[in-house]
Amino acid sequence: MQGYLNHFLGNLDIVNSREVCRFLEVSRLSFSPEYGPKLKEDYVMVKHLAQISKDDDHRRCCTCNLLSWCNDNWQKVWAVLKPGFLAFLGDPFDTNLLDIIVFDMLPASDGNGGGRVLLAEEIKDHNPLRHAFKVTCGNRCISLRTKNSSKAKDWVAAINDAGLRPPEGWCHPHRFESFAPLRGLTDDGSMAQWFVDGQAAFEAISLAIENAKSEIFICGWWVCPELYLRRPFKDYASSRLDALLEAKAKEGVQIYILLYKEVALALKINSVYSKRKLLNIHENVKVLRFPDHFSTGVYLWSHHEKIVIVDNQICFIGGLDLCFGRYDTFEHKVNDYPPVIWPGKDYYNPRESEPNSWEDTLKDQLDRMKYPRMPWHDVHCALLGPPCRDVARHFVQRWNHAKRNKAPNEQAIPLLMPQHHMVIPHYMGSDGEEVEDVNGVEDQSLKRQDSFSSRASSQDIPLLLPQEEGQEEVSKLNEVDESHDHQMKLIRNVPFSFRKAKIKPLVSDMPMKAFVDDFDVVDGATHVGMKSLDKEWWETQERSSLVVPSIESGQVGPCVSCRCQVIRSVSQWSAGTSQTEQSIHKAYCALIEKAEHFIYIENQFFISGLSGDEIIHNRVLQAMYRRIMRAFNDNKCFRTIVVLPLLPGFQGGVDDAGAASVRAIMHWQYRTISRGLNSLLQNLYNVMGPKAHDYISFYGLRAHGKLCDGGPVVTSQIYVHSKIMIIDDCMALIGSANINDRSLLGSRDSEIGVIIEDKEVINSRMGGKLWKAGKFTLSLRLSLWAEHLGLRPGDIPQIQDPVIDSTYKDIWMATAKTNTMIYQDVFACIPNDLIHSRASLRQNVAYWKDRLGHTTIDLGVAPKKLECYQNGTLKDSDPLERLESVKGHLVSFPVEFMSQEDLRPVFNESEYYASPQVFH
Repeated sequence: MQGYLNHFLGNLDIVNSREVCRFLEVSRLSFSPEYGPKLKEDYVMVKHLAQISKDDDHRRCCTCNLLSWCNDNWQKVWAVLKPGFLAFLGDPFDTNLLDIIVFDMLPASDGNGGGRVLLAEEIKDHNPLRHAFKVTCGNRCISLRTKNSSKAKDWVAAINDAGLRPPEGWCHPHRFESFAPLRGLTDDGSMAQWFVDGQAAFEAISLAIENAKSEIFICGWWVCPELYLRRPFKDYASSRLDALLEAKAKEGVQIYILLYKEVALALKINSVYSKRKLLNIHENVKVLRFPDHFSTGVYLWSHHEKIVIVDNQICFIGGLDLCFGRYDTFEHKVNDYPPVIWPGKDYYNPRESEPNSWEDTLKDQLDRMKYPRMPWHDVHCALLGPPCRDVARHFVQRWNHAKRNKAPNEQAIPLLMPQHHMVIPHYMGSDGEEVEDVNGVEDQSLKRQDSFSSRASSQDIPLLLPQEEGQEEVSKLNEVDESHDHQMKLIRNVPFSFRKAKIKPLVSDMPMKAFVDDFDVVDGATHVGMKSLDKEWWETQERSSLVVPSIESGQVGPCVSCRCQVIRSVSQWSAGTSQTEQSIHKAYCALIEKAEHFIYIENQFFISGLSGDEIIHNRVLQAMYRRIMRAFNDNKCFRTIVVLPLLPGFQGGVDDAGAASVRAIMHWQYRTISRGLNSLLQNLYNVMGPKAHDYISFYGLRAHGKLCDGGPVVTSQIYVHSKIMIIDDCMALIGSANINDRSLLGSRDSEIGVIIEDKEVINSRMGGKLWKAGKFTLSLRLSLWAEHLGLRPGDIPQIQDPVIDSTYKDIWMATAKTNTMIYQDVFACIPNDLIHSRASLRQNVAYWKDRLGHTTIDLGVAPKKLECYQNGTLKDSDPLERLESVKGHLVSFPVEFMSQEDLRPVFNESEYYASPQVFH
């Protein structure tokens, strides 16, 4: 019998017949490893799809000719069940994805005491000839029919098993009630790498795009097609985003771009212009904008994720949009005259002026000889392996939701399928060459071009192949009942290693090479001696040829194995989910509560509430208050450092008539930090007095420079746009979410982030004692702190221990205080702790405008000569000489600025009539 079947199946003409494929329940999707192991497939009847052509007899329901109960609305389709989704095709040979249900979290109960909600359930019908079941997931419920009751039961059991069985099932929540499980618990290829500021991140993204082989996903709040990912821009014309995408699209790479469709009256990011520019690149570039405000009624909330995913193998998430104003280096220059780094409108300062149009991108918006650009500080990260595909799954959910709402009948816009969390890469190695098909057959139609190739050969694909000599292990990919464990065994035996990223780490290790060079392994853990923390680890850099060498130090982190969990904020409006997910919020609160020694936060906003606050609903502040109080009651050292923008990044002076939005955000932020019964500092002062500053302090960043030869000396805040939290040098949270209700509640803005827990540990110090710090997290903190404090390479060991007084008070707080005083002496810049009312602000602005004859909105121009007393005599000095004493960029956050004013909008301002939720 075995010989007969082998002979029978060796005849490809027979094997590729629809009858045999149906009998064996196989299709083109069956053995595509990127979508996971084969589960169940068969013909079913559906009625929710648009009419499918019935030219072929096989599409017709055989019972329709005999009975009238199967009306014309029901159609026969091929259903394919995979671990993460249920897909519908016209037939087993079809390449056109008719519909897909991507499995997502279900409610814990049905609300009626009926127990756990199921993904699939049988439908009882009064007609005994009808055998149906329904699949309910997200905001969709689809009814299906089968030929008999046993088939319906089989489908229900198989779907529920695929969706609900832990740990693979996607229908039950994971830690922090996230849709994604914790990755990296085993050697599964989960890796992470950090990037500080735009230069490092954009270079890495451009390299990944250049190496793309099949598909690119881009999701952004704002995307500028004319953005140069490498600078000087004149030397890297091919690095412009539209040029990069055009080159890849011409190679056959499928590119999917999901843009936030803004409310035009509120924002000037002009997504319709970006969409038109991107669509004109090539037919392989697909673009969707979402939401449709009129049909959805969503006016207040936005899509805020910043995602780039290449080939489902490497993804980039964090705070950086692919748009103007974000490119920056550790120097954070305020000038660029003549333009070398920032062309046209990329010389950006939203505090001074927001462009009304983005069409003429190379035309300056600001006078470079009069106004500084606003430097941009951000943090981004790359994820490789399973967490990358978790992010890709999120993108697929959002894309399909937008497709159904915005372009349901547009054939050029396809539905996408998520890849399984474990896949065999379709190309490997640094040379980027294609790998021979795992079956040893050169069949071009099998090479993926997108999520499900619409350009595959029309010829029938051999679905089952006779076993060839020497292919015993590989041929097992074609076994119908292949298990996940068996598949993992195969992955380890194929000629290439899955655990090695197909896109190699963007640097050979990390710029701080010697810092991680002298590892010794003790009991399976990695350690490094204190001798490494010297000048060499910062200065000696070995960069891969993939990365353009640059003069900065410590902007790119190590690419290391980590435990990673993807977290997000989504709901029905943003992703079509049935459950509102706020796993970012839950992760923030949980990680803060569990912190042992210190918390370091950089965020664009800091708006949160204490327990009982009925206006602000996120509880990051409550978690922080409880953790500090616990340390105070236990008489233990605990530090919390928060770095924020000095002012909101919107146009207009604090006192300007058109700057009500600026003042409104300031109100909610100060309400959180220091003013009123709901503020953190006031509650801490009530218990511990001034000692509160031993536990928590707030800071901003500032830069200065000369605009041009003979031009003025200016300053600007460095806009803190990063959204990160570092806990105990062991865990990091990086993403797109701000600390406010908009980003954290899940039902408002959509966000994406990742928790990274180190697996590779390094001998470090914490509270004066030996501490096992994480390679990823410690290197990120040291890079950030060195940049903010302006430390020289030999000084880095001084900040290794973040909580002792010699670091926290003598270096961190002292540097911020000194820099703040110098900037105040030279510029009298806004904001500062000396101005408490609008009256004093007006007086101060009037004085400096009269004295200088010119000023920026935030009083960022220095007088040509400073008056100072020397030996009792008043003398003039050069402001640059005074500014030489500034170290780094760190300054104190002005908690007393405008403390006597109510900054909320008043009745004659349009913001008064807007929902306050817009601002918090």
